[in-house]
Amino acid sequence: MQIKNTKLKGLKIINNKIYRDSRGYFKEDFKASFFKKIRFIFSCTSKSKKNVLRGMHVQTKKPQGKFVSVLKGSILDVAIDLRRGSKTFGKHFKVVLSDKNGKSILIPPGFAHGFLALEKENIVHYYNTNYRSKNHELGLIWNDKTLKIKWPIKKPIISKKDKKNVTLKEFLKIR
Repeated sequence: MQIKNTKLKGLKIINNKIYRDSRGYFKEDFKASFFKKIRFIFSCTSKSKKNVLRGMHVQTKKPQGKFVSVLKGSILDVAIDLRRGSKTFGKHFKVVLSDKNGKSILIPPGFAHGFLALEKENIVHYYNTNYRSKNHELGLIWNDKTLKIKWPIKKPIISKKDKKNVTLKEFLKIR
């Protein structure tokens, strides 16, 4: 397991070693000893078909840190820094996570998070540092021009809820 820092403070890419043989593969996804200051309290799994875009979700109170891995398929994972006072506020980072490349991402609390499913079937697993708070969740619209995220798709499949997400400018007024 190798941990690589990104340009956004606290956001890290984890390169996990994959052991493959004729039976399939084995991969160690997470070791608490590598992340001593972080405490994950629950986990979630999502399944998405190709071209589904989930996000960009953030908890305005009780923020969540996340450790994201792909069990099957591949995703374009995107995190946006929304931490007050951060030098990289409003900046984003994106990376392809897949069952083949073995990469995971550690996203600190205060980031919006989302992903685009790239294959026919995509299963994503993530650990969270805080429980979901329905009353404090918000989403940024995936194609907000201010964020300058280059997505490889023009018309993703989006939930009714995510179609109501706000721009960064609106987010700043709300929070």
